[in-house]
Amino acid sequence: MAESIKDKVAIVGMGCTQFGERWDVGIEDLVIEAAYEAYEDAGIGSNDIQAAWIGTMYNTTAAGTLASPLKLGSKPCTRVENACGTGQEALRNACYALIAKAFDLVLVIGAEKMKDVGFGGLATGPTTSGTEAWRPVYFYGVSAPTRYALAATSYFAKYSLTPEEGKKLLAKISVKSHHYGARNPKAHLRREITEEQVIKAPMISWPLGLFDCCGVTDGASAAILCRTEDAKNFRDDYVVFKGFGAASGPGMGKVLTDYDFTWWDETEGAVRQAYEQAGIKDPRKEIDLVELHDCFSIAELIATESLLLCEQGKYKEQMSDMDAYYLEGEMPVNISGGLKSFGHPIGASGCRETYENYKQIQGRAQEPSRQKKKWKTDQRLALAHNQGGHPGKFACNVTIIGLP
Repeated sequence: MAESIKDKVAIVGMGCTQFGERWDVGIEDLVIEAAYEAYEDAGIGSNDIQAAWIGTMYNTTAAGTLASPLKLGSKPCTRVENACGTGQEALRNACYALIAKAFDLVLVIGAEKMKDVGFGGLATGPTTSGTEAWRPVYFYGVSAPTRYALAATSYFAKYSLTPEEGKKLLAKISVKSHHYGARNPKAHLRREITEEQVIKAPMISWPLGLFDCCGVTDGASAAILCRTEDAKNFRDDYVVFKGFGAASGPGMGKVLTDYDFTWWDETEGAVRQAYEQAGIKDPRKEIDLVELHDCFSIAELIATESLLLCEQGKYKEQMSDMDAYYLEGEMPVNISGGLKSFGHPIGASGCRETYENYKQIQGRAQEPSRQKKKWKTDQRLALAHNQGGHPGKFACNVTIIGLP
């Protein structure tokens, strides 16, 4: 019979690079930077690691990207890829290896050097990977902004928001992201913005303007994991995994005329798995902190609802005061700055979100003004969420961590 992961695996160290346009380094340098911060945090050395996983989308080998720069020798290294959920998928795989007692102490890294792959985020023609490359008409013009723009306009129409009301609501989300990103020393876009700036910004794909979209970022994050019974050998303030969820959709939303862009089944499916494992009955009352996949401002809105943290279609009404989503509000979301402001190196984001939650749970946020002080429960439950692909073509991962 299947068992829950709850409380069986602990995080005893984490590290994260500065995110941004890291023209001065390669991906190997980012891996070293993240790994050695995690080693120091856990009080270990590289020789203590028994196995390693790297989550990366554009770098093709574990040996070249992980084993060589970290001098791991003949130790097993595994590359994991699941689109934007890659970092969390690497964590999930490593946890199950620990539960199987194949290893006692492992390293997980999510890393991406996006500025080196020539990806500008605005595909205007056929894609160049997988089977999609062979469908030049079917996939012409597909890009992340266009698909998320469809989600935004669909949400406006379904819930009777005028374009002005919708844009203003999205602007509030972007303002919040930058408010916290400006206070995060490792974030990419450390700049406060105003609602007016968001609304008047150059248009990318209507109604999404420049400040509704995340940037193209380099970065890496790392975690040291062991079974919970061994965690006190490394630290007293360790954090444990409470639940994982993973779901992949059939990818047919892009061709179905009745596809609902305003509700993401894969996100709901993944989070229900995680809630069940963690024993969470009412996430609105039990989840303390959320890092979710806000590659676009509309993504934060729809993900909040699809994660069952807000009633469907009631984002604006249920949380009428946007302070609810701020640090000491009812449901703090992306107080790291999120993908929007912290940055989104695809393979790194899921591990980086867990890094933020880990630091917050321990009371060690990098900037005191961002440290959460009021918690709903003694467990300090924090959720990380990533979805890969466009609306209608999703893979989704959810990770919940907290105190033992």
